[in-house]
Parts: sequence; structure tokens; C-alpha cells
Amino acid sequence: MTNNITGKTVIITGASSGIGEATAKLLASKGANVVLGARRGDKLKQIADAIKNNGGQAVWQELDVTDPSQNDAIVALAKETYGGVDAIFLNAGLMPSSPVSALKTDEWNQMVDVNVKGVLNGVAAVMPIFTEQKSGHILAVSSVAGLKNYAGAAVYGGTKWFVRNFMEVLRMESATEGTNIRTATLYPAAINTELLDTITDKQTAEGMQGLYDTYGISPDRIADVVAFALDMPEDTTVNEFTVGPAKQPW
Repeated sequence: MTNNITGKTVIITGASSGIGEATAKLLASKGANVVLGARRGDKLKQIADAIKNNGGQAVWQELDVTDPSQNDAIVALAKETYGGVDAIFLNAGLMPSSPVSALKTDEWNQMVDVNVKGVLNGVAAVMPIFTEQKSGHILAVSSVAGLKNYAGAAVYGGTKWFVRNFMEVLRMESATEGTNIRTATLYPAAINTELLDTITDKQTAEGMQGLYDTYGISPDRIADVVAFALDMPEDTTVNEFTVGPAKQPW
């Protein structure tokens, strides 16, 4: 089988655990150069070392996606190390869900900063390169909460609906502008990651934990989908993937 992943340089945000970590390890095993970004440098170092010990290519840099300059810096690292950028996987996200009436406004702002502005900052950092080379792949994690409405997820869902709209418009504009930039938006259901750790509302946290305990599947499943999207021929975009446990009626 042919492999369109080998030799590609892929930036991954939120790469210190969960979906980001699983994706980094899988893509590296398929011959990609992975550039890992997240706030926890110690975790990134462990993951990059593990990849290199298995014969893969990886570099890392601490990254706060809410800071445009740090997004620019990790793109610069990718160019310096591997000579360019072929794809970016915008995976960083937070889910401190709660009822609107709880008025956890700090958490609302935090979700907008990471889930919305973090995506915008990542796209802004790679867009000049992708536009100039007339190729590139932008992948982003939305959520099933970006497709349906869920009580307790008014703000979280709103940020994920934003990702859905933004990525679809980006795909359309890239096609009409002739830049050949491909997009893929992922809508995961219950995937076992650290996402629930950010929920401070006790009732919401208990409900979500029960849901994930019942249905949750490995982040490796999402990594497989990212690899599938990246492996498609340059003339083909598969722009949306809704992925979750076969037994979950999300």
C-alpha cells in the first residue's frame, strides 16, 4: 500500500496527552516528522523521546495556543528542523462544562480563548506557508457537541460549532482561491482523554464521568482517523469525520 504520510511534517497542538499523543506516535510510526506543542514541556519531552527511541522523527516546544507568537514560533521550529510544514492538527481544547446559570464566566472565556482563538492562531500561523506553496492540510477537533445541542455544554458547544463553521468556510475559500489547502474536522463523542479533568461543576462532572465510564473508547481511534485523512491523495478532501463508540447513542 502507498503511504502519503511518510516524509510529511505535521504540527500537533495539545500533543502532551490523549488524542494528540496518540496521533503523534501513530504518524511518526508511519514516517511523518511530528512537531509537538502543548503547555507541559515535560510530557512533550517524554513523548518525543519515545518516538525517537522507536526510530521516528519528533521535536517539541512548549505552546500556549492562546498566544499568537507561540503559534508562530512552533511553525518556525518546524521549518528550521524539517524544512517546511505540510499539515497542522489543531487538537488543543478544554471542556469545563456547566449550566449557564452557574455563571462560570472565567471558564467561558477560557474555552473561547483555547477552543476558538487557539484554532484561529494556529491557522494564521500556517496560512502564509500553505498559501505560498499552494498545498497544506488543516485538521481540527470539534466535537459531537458541535453537531448537536447538549444541556450543560452551551459555551463548550458554541466553541465547537464555531470550529465547524470556520473549517467548512476555510475549505470552500481554499477551493475557490486555488490554494489546494485541504481541511478535516473531527467530531469525537466519548473518547477517554484528560478532557473531563477541567470540569469544576460537580453535578456536570459526575454525569460526564459516568458517560465516559460507560462508553469511552481509546484516543487511538481518533489517531487512526487523522492518519486516514492525511493519507488521502492530494486531489481529495474528506472534510468531516464523526467518530465515537459504537455503543454510544450520542
